This record gives sequence, C-alpha cells and structure tokens, in this order.
Amino acid sequence: MTDTRFDPSSADGRWQCAWDEAATFAADSNSPKPKSYILEMFPYPSGRIHIGHVRNYTMGDVLARYKKMTGHEVLHPMGWDAFGMPAENAAMEKGVHPGGWTRENIANMKAQLKRLGFALDWTREFATCDPEYYGHEQALFIDLYEAGLLYRKESEVNWDPVDMTVLANEQVIDGCGWRSGAPVEKRKLNQWFLKITQFAEDLLEGLNELEDWPDKVKLMQENWIGKSSGLEFSFELSNGDQLPVYTTRPDTIFGASFVAVAADHPVSQSISIGNPNTQKFIELCKKGGTTAAELETAEKLGLDTGLTAKHPFTGADLPVYIANFVLMDYGTGAIMAVPGHDQRDFEFATKYNLPIPRVVASSVAEASKPFEGEAESGDGVIVNSDFLDGMSVEDAKSDVIARAERGGWGKGTTVWRLRDWGASRQRYWGTPIPFIHCNACGVLPVPKDQLPVELPEDVDFSTPGNPLERHPTWKHVECPSCGAPAMRETDTLDTFINSSWYFLRFASQPADKPFDAIEVAKWLPVNQYIGGIEHAILHLLYARFWTRALQHVGKLDFAEPFASLFTQGMVTHETYSRKEDGREVYFTPAEVDRDSKGATLQSDGKPVDIGRVIKMSKSKKNVVDPDDIIAEYGADAVRWFMLSDSPPERDLPWSAAGIEGCSRFVQRLWRLLAQYDESAEGEDKALARKTHQTIAAVADDIEALSFNKAVARLYELTSAVEKAQTSASRSAAMRDLLLMAAPMMPHLAEELWSRFGEHGLIADAPWPEVDPALLVEDEVTIAVQHMGKLRDTLTAPKGASKDDLEALALASEKVQRSIDGAAVRKVIVVPDRLVNIVTG
Repeated sequence: MTDTRFDPSSADGRWQCAWDEAATFAADSNSPKPKSYILEMFPYPSGRIHIGHVRNYTMGDVLARYKKMTGHEVLHPMGWDAFGMPAENAAMEKGVHPGGWTRENIANMKAQLKRLGFALDWTREFATCDPEYYGHEQALFIDLYEAGLLYRKESEVNWDPVDMTVLANEQVIDGCGWRSGAPVEKRKLNQWFLKITQFAEDLLEGLNELEDWPDKVKLMQENWIGKSSGLEFSFELSNGDQLPVYTTRPDTIFGASFVAVAADHPVSQSISIGNPNTQKFIELCKKGGTTAAELETAEKLGLDTGLTAKHPFTGADLPVYIANFVLMDYGTGAIMAVPGHDQRDFEFATKYNLPIPRVVASSVAEASKPFEGEAESGDGVIVNSDFLDGMSVEDAKSDVIARAERGGWGKGTTVWRLRDWGASRQRYWGTPIPFIHCNACGVLPVPKDQLPVELPEDVDFSTPGNPLERHPTWKHVECPSCGAPAMRETDTLDTFINSSWYFLRFASQPADKPFDAIEVAKWLPVNQYIGGIEHAILHLLYARFWTRALQHVGKLDFAEPFASLFTQGMVTHETYSRKEDGREVYFTPAEVDRDSKGATLQSDGKPVDIGRVIKMSKSKKNVVDPDDIIAEYGADAVRWFMLSDSPPERDLPWSAAGIEGCSRFVQRLWRLLAQYDESAEGEDKALARKTHQTIAAVADDIEALSFNKAVARLYELTSAVEKAQTSASRSAAMRDLLLMAAPMMPHLAEELWSRFGEHGLIADAPWPEVDPALLVEDEVTIAVQHMGKLRDTLTAPKGASKDDLEALALASEKVQRSIDGAAVRKVIVVPDRLVNIVTG
C-alpha cells in the first residue's frame, strides 16, 4: 500500500454506496441468528442534523455494527417524528405547506446521516406524517376506544388567544404562549383522553423490572406517576355545604389556617352569580399556565369568599378563599392549606396576613421557632398539635387517618399525581382524530375500511387557529350509521402518540394492519434504546403505556417496550458574543477565530467575549455544522471524536483541537496498518497477549456502552503495535486492531480491509476470536526495594517461589549497588508483587 494518507473525501462515499448496493444492514426477520434491536430515538425533521444527533446515532451505530460482527441479526432502523407545531409555524411564517417543508427537511437530514456512514436499515424508513403510518395509528386509536381506554370530556386547557390553539404545559413560558408571546388563558374544551391512569399501578410496579434503565429515569417516572397515601375528608362550610378535600399530610392538620378552592370549583361558581368582583377575579385566574412550575412561580392571588370551613378537630372557622394556584383537575379542586409546611400556602398566607402555625419541628424544644421566610416541608416531630405532639410524621399520619375513619368523617385514600392523557390538539399538522359527530347518533368512530382519514392539502394558514375547522368541505361527511349530514372531528392527535408505537412499526410493516404480532415478537422488546434524558418522562412513559394498552386489547404479549435504556450526555460548546447597540449579539464558531489569547470576529478582526461552555443551541449560535466538519476531516474522525474522552452519559465539550486530534489518529492508524505484512514470521508473545486482552476488553466496553474506554484501549494497542518488531504476531495484531476499529471507523476499515486482500466487506466480517490462554498473565512485574525504597523492577514467572524471587532480586546490579556490601539481615517477599531487602 503506497498511499501515505487516508482520503475520506473519496473513500467515505465509495463505501457508503457499497453498503447500500449490498443491502448490508437490511434486517432479515426470518434469520436463524439471535436478534438484536438497536434503536435511537428518531429525530424531528427540523432541517439539519446537529452534533447532538451525531453523538446519539454514533453510539447506536457502533453497538449495531459490533452486534452484527458477533453473529447477531441486527435491526437498526431510522425514521422521522414528522408531525408537530414547527412545520405549522413554518407554514404561517414562510407561506409554505407543512408537508412540503417537512419532506424537504427529511431529504436534507437523510443525506447528512448517510454521509456519516451509519449502519441503518433504510428499507424500513417512514415518517409519521405518511398516511400509511398515521392511518394505522387511527385504527389503533379506535381499538383503544372500543376497549374502553379512550373517552371524551370537557377539560380545562391552556389556550393561546392569538394562535387560537391548545398549548401543552411545556409550551407555556412565563404565563405566555411560547410562539405568540400572548398571555395564556385557561379554557374549557371537549377533549379526547386516554386512560393512562388505569395503568398507573402497573406502570409504577413495572419500573422495578427495568434493571437496565438509569435509576434517575426510573425515579423521574416514579415521581411523575406520583403514588401517595393520605386523608380524604370534607369540611363543613358555614352555608351548610360539604367541601371535599384530600391531603397527603394529615399529620399537619392542626397547622391548617385557611382553605382554598379553584376558580372553576362549584363553590367559586356559586359565589360568582350576581357578583361582578368575583367574576372578574375568576377571569383573572384563567390567565396563566397550568404547569407545576407555573403554579409555583406565579404570584399567589386570592379572593375571600366570605365562607368559613370548620376544622374537624378544633372546631375553628377557617376562611375559604378562591386561589389561582389551585386547579380543579388536581385532587378535588380544593385544599386544606398549611402555610408553615407548604411553600405555595406560605406565600399566599404571607400575602394575605393569615396565620402560619408551626406543627412540625426538628425537636419538641423548637416548637416556637419562627419561620425564616419560607415553609419547612421536611421531616421532624409533631408540635402544637394537641394529642399528636411528640409523634413522628408517619405515626401522626396514621393516627389522624384512624381517628377520621373511626369518627366517620374521613378515610385513608391512595391518590396518583398522574392524570389521564389529553390527546386532542387544535392544529392541522397532526394525525386526524378518526371520529364523526352526528346530531342523531352521537360520536362514532370512522369505519376502519375508510381509514386513513387523510389531511386535506388545500389549507389556509393566513388566519390563526386550526385550518381543519375552517376548511369548507373536509369536515362535512355523512354519518356512518344513519347517513345524515355529520361533521368530522377537527382536532388532531398529540404528536407524542406518533412516537408511542413507532418502534413496533419498524419491526413489522404489513400493509393491512399496524403490525404483525408474531413478527414484532421476534424483535421486541428493543434490546438497546438510546436517547436524551429530556424524554425521560413523557415519551418513555407514554410508550410504556401504549405497549400495555395494546397488550390489554390482545395485540401484543409483552408490556415493556425497551429492555435497556441509555441516556447520553449533550454536546456542548463555548459561546461567542459582544454588545452591539445595547444588546448581546451571538456569533457561530465558524464566524470566529479562536486561539490561546482569545477570540476575534473574522469579518472585522475585533474581539468577542468567550462565554461558558453550554448545550449547543440556535439562540446562542454555539452550534457546529456536521457537514462542515465531515467535509474537512471525514466521517470517521467525527465518529471517533464522539466516542473519545468523555463517558457517553456525560456532556461532551466540542473543541477544534479535539477533532483535529482525532483526525491525526485516523491518519496514524492508516500509516501503521499500511505496514501490514501477511507473510511475516516469528512470535511476539507479549504483543499477542496484549492483543487478545484488548479484544476481550473492547468487546466488554462496547456491550456496556463504555465507548471512551474502548477508544482508550485501541490507542494503547496502536502504540504497542507501533513499538513491536515485525512478526506474525504483529501482523495478527494489525488485523485484529482493524476489526476492532471497524465499528467506530467503518470507512477507513473497509478501505484497509480491501487493500489487505480480504474478501467481502469488513462490515460482514466476524469479530476477532479471543484465545482464553492469552488472557491469563504468565509473567508479573516485581518491585524490588532496599530498605523500603524502590531500586529496580523485574519480570518473573507468575507464581514464582519466594526463594526464586529472593535470588532474582539479589542478582540485580541496581540492588547490589544500593546494598554496597552491607550484610543482608532480612528479605521480605510478597509473592507476585514485591521484594524488600533489609540490611544492617
């Protein structure tokens, strides 16, 4: 081989075409090999692959290629989570159709992924906006409806009055719509709901079986599901009515100083009749988001109803307020407020000068300790609480519940934080909900032989709101039961539904149904799922629910979709900015010259400020374009960088020096393996042992997704091969080194494999075999000390006797110089480790 440099500009594309032509990575469901399903969370087609995607997919790709080399039939698919608001926003802002915008983005991003050489089965590619896909989703939605897992009810939602659409809680930023910036209102709408709460206990218990999931993800889901035990009871109101409340802290009942109800609670609505001030306050409460974060950070507002609630133990009359931080959809829509030990209650009580009693303290002696500006929600002993004084929190909870049940005024109850999943969205670019509204027959599912219900192409985005609602013809249909004029449902499905079963469709894609259960069972559960921690709750919880729901209706025979989950860290970069006209202006790394002295803007040579290393984001412009990096360094250098240095679960700081170092190693490996000589003779036992130990260790590292460790071992073996003399052992080490590097540097590996004269693709070659005998060390390094100070190191057979080690140590010239004729008084030998010679 005469080329002194590897040329990725020609090699990358050539081998990518070779893999495509050979269908190298097409999965065969009928293969007798053991199956391995490797899946990264599929991307939203925003238009560009970012470096974070590259890291995510490189990890999955290395594992997929390794599994193929170790004799598995691998399913490693790719598709597109293609519905959602960004496409609809593009339609409004750019005057384009969401479908065209989305498909153009898919084409761009697919080309980018192909340039990285990922081992993907593109024959199974789909986008969730394909009617073939969402038509099957509509059929599954109807199946859940017929099984009683879907219902429709009026619910309070976040409403953007400018965009005229429902917003998810996460789309409410500081009380305003994330896109329009308009103050969000709370509005009652008829919505479709999935009965995820029916599976709450099973979803919670199932976490215990997910041994290969990160503990932090399981804890986040556990907290989101939120199983809690407490007391349900009713206050007697001064108007003679009963007000049901639920509390998880009945131990603090003596600390209650007021009661609060939601703005749309029946108590509030009753008081508002003929009362303009109350009506005005209720309207004010409707503005703002409904997330826990919004409720915690918003200013606490209340209106005294004039009613009082009788305390069940003391008989005290507690004032009843309408409060903006209480929601009707949570619990009973009313709370027993204990301001000393709940921060929202504390802020409310402080604002309205209400009592803040202490009923929990670190000790009885601190029963009178004042609060220091905030509530204390921690553990301790009960104080200022009559018969509960001195009890632990748990004992007090049990005592109060027992007394309530004996007295017949309350009962111990288990409640869940989890709420049924509101699936309706007032948007165009989503799966049409397959139902029809008939004045005579009610709400009916679309007959399955009429699916898919496709989105109309001729839609108008010039007016805010849902184009399906305004479409002149699309929503007008005949009732499938009586034939009378009827109306289609114009809401579309939450896009989380699209990603709640896509992994099933990747495994099986029949034309006449969503999937074939027998085919799915060959691949599922997914052996390794990889994605960001930001999806720990909603996507992963919803996918677990859908799998259980489909099991419930007899379409699957398993409950958990992902056997193993890995959440990778983010790729980060420092920011570059400076003040211009009083505002902070950010610049991309490509616009900046960076050296050890600082950074300057290329266009004017003037300094820019170097900011913190943070997650790459478009707003801060600290993004790196993968295409630019691939064009300069090649795909393998980019892949190698993504696997190097940082453990994969931690953030990876991007640096120009880092990618340049990876590029140098690609060339170093090329130059080294150019010396491959199949005809070389002779044995190098130490190198052979190092090679086989590396083969075993790298395999273990890849299986454990410890890619940075695998990379470090390949660096070590490369150095060892470079230092070794020509021999058959060195040639074997070169061949094995290339095979181990192949999942990480596939283009370079294919190029060298062909030049070695090997037949076929290295992607189809087996992982190198390990000689178990070479994994055992038969030689050890012995430290030789004189009077406790290291004087020499010796190589000795493992298990050598104490007499032999003593003789070897005393024969050392360095030791004899140190002893300098002194009498040896004692020799201390630690087998396989140490010899210490004592003189004098």
